Amino acid sequence: MNLPVDFIKRTSDLLGEEQFAAFCEALSKESPVSIRVNRLKTDAVPEGGHRVPWCDMGYYLSSRPAFTFDPLFHAGCYYVQEASSMFLEQVLKQYVHEPVVMLDLCAAPGGKSTLARSVLPEGSLLVANEVMRNRVQVLAENVTKWGHPDTVVLNNDPADFAQLGELFDVILTDVPCSGEGMFRKDPVAVEEWSKENVTLCWQRQRRIVSDIWRCLKPGGLLIYSTCTYNREENEDNVAWIAEELGAEMLPVEVQPEWSITGNLTGKDFPVYRFLSHRTEGEGLFMAVLRKSGESEEDIPAFRQRKEKKAKGGKGKDKMPVLPKEVKDWLVSSDQYAWMMEQNRITAFSAIYQSVYENLRERMRMVCAGVQVAEIKGRDLIPSHALAMSVCRNEKAFPSVEVSYEQAIAYLRKEAFALEADAPRGYILIRYKGKALGFVKNIGNRANNLYPQEWRIRSGYLPEQVSLVLGNS
Repeated sequence: MNLPVDFIKRTSDLLGEEQFAAFCEALSKESPVSIRVNRLKTDAVPEGGHRVPWCDMGYYLSSRPAFTFDPLFHAGCYYVQEASSMFLEQVLKQYVHEPVVMLDLCAAPGGKSTLARSVLPEGSLLVANEVMRNRVQVLAENVTKWGHPDTVVLNNDPADFAQLGELFDVILTDVPCSGEGMFRKDPVAVEEWSKENVTLCWQRQRRIVSDIWRCLKPGGLLIYSTCTYNREENEDNVAWIAEELGAEMLPVEVQPEWSITGNLTGKDFPVYRFLSHRTEGEGLFMAVLRKSGESEEDIPAFRQRKEKKAKGGKGKDKMPVLPKEVKDWLVSSDQYAWMMEQNRITAFSAIYQSVYENLRERMRMVCAGVQVAEIKGRDLIPSHALAMSVCRNEKAFPSVEVSYEQAIAYLRKEAFALEADAPRGYILIRYKGKALGFVKNIGNRANNLYPQEWRIRSGYLPEQVSLVLGNS
């Protein structure tokens, strides 16, 4: 790997010559492959894998399989995530013990969002935001596949959040950075690196944090992270946040055998660095800060506001007339507020209904809660989000178990046929017991309802299929 000369000098000065030599040697090796299992959907573990020590759900794999051709990947049974990023689990488990409203500000493609959603106390709401429109759909797809109902996906600039006030108990700012921690995985990151870009990045990161700071409740947590090594985007920015915005730096308990590196600037405030020559992973930096002051409210600010009329002039008390059977498609349906917009029926946690309504009114909402169904003429079509949801009523639809070849054909959105004795109507397709999506069986054929934009586009099929979770 031909590292930029300026990067070599800066990083050598930061690490010291001996550590830098070991660091460069590590960069010449292949990146480890790791996944995080979705315990909402499966108890299976990868065959031949070993645990990521700082994440109960994380596993290293012995090799990189063709994830695209694993139906359980598409079913949301696991997420492919770099192991160092899973350290977020330790932060949340050590500091978040009651239900919270959490924002993942720069969330695409969704690794940290899905992890947070797995770890947060039940009764929490996760808002995942992505500013780039070309990336937010991937975020929405991954959050939907994960299947937890108490989620919202937004597509907004950090500055847009100012109008929300002090809504969030926890904010994760995995800020755009110079990407030094991606050098081993992405040659383009090496080519695009420059000192000038580092300067642009740390300045932009401060603007992002400043914009979102006013949305964090007093006493709330800001989790700051990058995937880069330099001090300007890391320790220097954390010190600036503490001094300029008013925050306490918080320690995270770690085990010595994890070999996590601390502060490299000679200061004594706690930060957590993952360096490739010391930890099995890529370059993550993370710090935790608590906003000064005490929160006077235990509930979101939205709940204190006078309810406004929803879009279209319809008040929240004017409930749409829903098809009778649709509420039977979710378990505990009385715990949800039910909305119908543009013929789409959505269920959202009732305790956060006012949050939902205000976000919908003020922000660019991509998806929220569980989109349960769509009405087309006289037809009530179950949504793919319902198939993915862990709150789906398992008794609501008949299901058919399919072979591996059939599962791949379904995920390619190819023509699909069922056995002659299969029931008519909407049927849930399963592979190894896990839901892949719906078809509508009309007798001589079954209409494939898998989302067009999510389909497997490759016609290739590996000669040897390697399934991450095996036959479990």
